[in-house]
Amino acid sequence: MLSEEGCRGRKSRLWEALPREVQWVLLADPRHVNYLSGFWVNPVSFSSGERGFLYLERDGEAVLLCDNFTLKSAIGGAFVDRTIVEPWYDHRHGVPNRDQVLFRALERIRDRLRPASGLLEAEWLPLGALEALGWPAEASPAGGPTSRPSLGSLLRSLRRRKDPDELELLRRSMRAGEAGHRRARELVRPGIGELELYREIQSAALEELGSPALVYGDFRATHPALPKAGGPPTDYRLREGDSFLCDFSVVVAGYRGDFTATLAVGAPTTGQRELHSLCRAALSSGEEALKPGAACRDVYQAVAGVFAAAGRPEAFPHHAGHGIGLGHPEAPAFVPESEETLGSGEVVTLEPGIYVEGIGGIRTEHNYLVTPAGCERLTRHSLEL
Repeated sequence: MLSEEGCRGRKSRLWEALPREVQWVLLADPRHVNYLSGFWVNPVSFSSGERGFLYLERDGEAVLLCDNFTLKSAIGGAFVDRTIVEPWYDHRHGVPNRDQVLFRALERIRDRLRPASGLLEAEWLPLGALEALGWPAEASPAGGPTSRPSLGSLLRSLRRRKDPDELELLRRSMRAGEAGHRRARELVRPGIGELELYREIQSAALEELGSPALVYGDFRATHPALPKAGGPPTDYRLREGDSFLCDFSVVVAGYRGDFTATLAVGAPTTGQRELHSLCRAALSSGEEALKPGAACRDVYQAVAGVFAAAGRPEAFPHHAGHGIGLGHPEAPAFVPESEETLGSGEVVTLEPGIYVEGIGGIRTEHNYLVTPAGCERLTRHSLEL
């Protein structure tokens, strides 16, 4: 769970970033409701995919709006002054439209939502919510003059710098992920299936975490005829000479690390060792570039330049890393045409990968906290083949 102190600090930074005439905001993106209040619906509960709204006043209260079953499915409690709970299901009556129930909760504060003085998170608030507020369809969904900032974009910008409570959740995710990586190394061998490996990785990660969580990512074998593959596991069974790509995240109260190792199936081939050495060199080069004020395109070039110098620029086809936190990927992105710069307090990945027909694919990845002095590596898993 996020902390009350952290949520309070993030709300203060939001109000500092908004024009003074904005006196209230209504948040609908579940990630931003979590970011500012700690309210997060357990993704492995029967309310998975449901959400609440968060109403904040600059000099007043914070109000969570949700239905009764969504509230019961939350991980921990919300740091708000008041919760408006609208009944959805009571085991006596039929099951109504759950979205309409949430809109009914919104109607209970409609008199406080004056368009001229506030902002809606327009990216996530549906037309039905505007109708529940009695606003005309042509009303500005942002809740005011077009010169005001996009609430969703502003929050995404604020999310880049991580607070201590956010870092704690990220570290918990990473420790769980590392347990999954260790289990994969114990089991990778010819004949084992991708799905079997995924189940064992997931089990080890959840045992380390001590609670249910989503575990998602790339759990795929590559080989000389298929050098690049990704996504959930299939029914494929590993063969001698394959590489197993282990690139996944464990979601802890909405936050997730994201790191990778590639494991040789059987003794590593000469080609696999060559590609692995290039990835390790590219990772080291990228690490040296991570510091506050660095241009993200320069970090990309630090990684990509290693492959170019080895005569394999085309074999590195993707970004060199990205931000992580409540989303995947988040800003900033290490790509060749980025206009972004790094800031202290951001948590990012570096993930050089190389994919060559006739050999296979190799990818490595660590997570880092950008510090005033450079960077701190947060992940501890082995990158050995």
